[in-house]
This record gives sequence, structure tokens and C-alpha cells, in this order.
Amino acid sequence: MPIFWIVIIVLVAGAIMLYNGLIRSKTRVDEAWSDIEVQLKRRYDLIPNLVETVKGYAGQESSVLENVTKARTMAMNAGSMQEKLKDENALSGTLKSLFAVAESYPDLKSNQNFLKLQGDLTDTEDKIQASRRFYNGTVRDYNTKLQTVPTNIFANTFSFKVREFFDIDEKGAEGQPVQVKF
Repeated sequence: MPIFWIVIIVLVAGAIMLYNGLIRSKTRVDEAWSDIEVQLKRRYDLIPNLVETVKGYAGQESSVLENVTKARTMAMNAGSMQEKLKDENALSGTLKSLFAVAESYPDLKSNQNFLKLQGDLTDTEDKIQASRRFYNGTVRDYNTKLQTVPTNIFANTFSFKVREFFDIDEKGAEGQPVQVKF
């Protein structure tokens, strides 16, 4: 009879370890997504200052400034991962058009506030890219765990769901980094 209890204890301990491993992986994915959101918020906070600085020099470019503001609002209010991805790509595209407009205004390109905001935005874009890579790596590991035996049995039993990757659209202009030229 003691062998029976040892087998039961080993099975229960194994089940607990598998479940806890799933919880740890899910928590890592959530943490990685949180890192992306922190960087996106930083970018959202920089954009109004950048728009105001450009507006002072290039007020006649109001459609570009409105597009940036609109894209920022849409990205901030996106619900699903796919909406967020689409809206973030659109925001990156409008930021590129804003920097293209800035190229036409030499006084703006030499403005210290604009240069600092441009540098901060470039730094933030780099951090978003790094956070995205980390997030996608944790999602890959989590999704792999959900699909391997015997973990997939526990994942299905306890309703763990596959997570989506946060990728950019490499086909369009949105897939290219924001170019900052001095």
C-alpha cells in the first residue's frame, strides 16, 4: 500500500508543478505586456509636446498635426491586441510624416526643445522595440508550453489560452523605424 501512496503523491506533485509552471509563464507574458504598455504611455505623453512644438513653427501643416493627434487617440483607446497593433502601426506612420514635415523647417530642426523631444521619442521607440521582442519571446515560450504534452492537458482543463504576438506590419511603411534626421 505505501507504493500506491507514493505514486499518488508523485502524480499530485507533478500536476501541481505543471499548473504552477503555466501560471508562472502566464504571469511573465502579462509582465512583458505591461512593459510594452509603459513604453507606449511614455510615447503617448511625448506626442502632445512634440505636436505643440511643431505647431509653433509649422502651423500651416495642420492636417499632419491633426492626423498625429487622431492616431495617438486611437492607439490609446484600442481594445483588442489586433486593434492595438493596427493603431500603433498607424501612429508610427503619422509620426514619420510629422518628422518629414519638420525637415522643411530649418528653425524647427534647430530648436532645442524639438531636438530633445525627437531624441526622447527615438529612445522610446527603441524601448518599445526591445519590449516587443521580450514580450514575443515570452509569448512564444508560453504558447509552446500550452501545446506540449502533458502540459497541454492541464492548459485545456484550466482554460489557459494561446496569446497573440505583438508584431509590426513589415509590408508597409509602418514596419520601418521612425527616421530622425538632423
